[in-house]
Amino acid sequence: MRAIWKGAIAFGLVNVPVKVYTATEDHDISLHQVHNADGGRIRYQRRCEVCSEIVDYEDIDKAYEDDGRTVVLSREELKSIPAESSHEIDVVQFVPAGQLDPMMFEKSYYLEPDSKSPKAYVLLRRALEDTDRVAIVQFALRDKTRLGALRIRGDVLVLQALLWADEVREASFPSLDATIRISAQEREMSAALVDSMAADFEPDQFTDDYQLQLRQLIEAKLEKGESLDTEETFGVAAAETGSGEVIDLMEALKRSLEKKRGGGAVSADEPGAPAAKPTAKSAAKAAPKTASRAPAKAAPRTAAKAAGTKAAASKPAARSARKEA
Repeated sequence: MRAIWKGAIAFGLVNVPVKVYTATEDHDISLHQVHNADGGRIRYQRRCEVCSEIVDYEDIDKAYEDDGRTVVLSREELKSIPAESSHEIDVVQFVPAGQLDPMMFEKSYYLEPDSKSPKAYVLLRRALEDTDRVAIVQFALRDKTRLGALRIRGDVLVLQALLWADEVREASFPSLDATIRISAQEREMSAALVDSMAADFEPDQFTDDYQLQLRQLIEAKLEKGESLDTEETFGVAAAETGSGEVIDLMEALKRSLEKKRGGGAVSADEPGAPAAKPTAKSAAKAAPKTASRAPAKAAPRTAAKAAGTKAAASKPAARSARKEA
């Protein structure tokens, strides 16, 4: 890894020199745009609207427009902003980890000690361990002043960039204001379904199905060219998009439980009957399948598979069921 930034954590009067590394990476297959008529590469140019010339990146400044007036800000002027030139990660307070809303989490960075003696680094790490707290910090990186959380991952300090409070939008949906009656039977059934799908989270069990199938499509296209048959490549016809609407919630819950319990019927008189605990192996298999599909669509698709009649299953759901089978 290559360090993207160097600075120091200001922990009271203690300075902890560190190097900053990006902790995550993108493995998505990179695709570029082409003209569908002749396959020519589509490229974007930085063209000036005044002189029509293509402008090199080093000759570009930034500007702000306000009520018809424009101010141009040069790179030197932007670099003169005091916060931009700061290389200090300033610890402002220590808070319980549970108080951090995951909605605020942005990008993660590893911090490596950048001194001959990493004693101050280890001291800060131990302080976070002993107090079971997270350090809230402020720092500047890439033309932006940021809020962050300093926490521990193994033996490494991790800087988690956070969104500012006003960057998290409020959720205001009139549909949630309606009074919805959920019966005790529905709650018991849904709790039983959750219990039947319970497992410990193991990230390495999950795969990016889209990227794997995109790679499969690319390799098939390289081999067969324009004669490619996508249905033959993937073994099934492309699924149509369903509405995801649950017509009979109780029926969907019952059919879902039947599937998880190995096909055993669920009595309407015993909706909250304890679900059989899955083995570690079956739980591991169930978890990736559950996580790779949106919950709102999973229930109707499962219901369609087990219903057994055309009246109970929509066309999109039936196709999805055949795919799962």
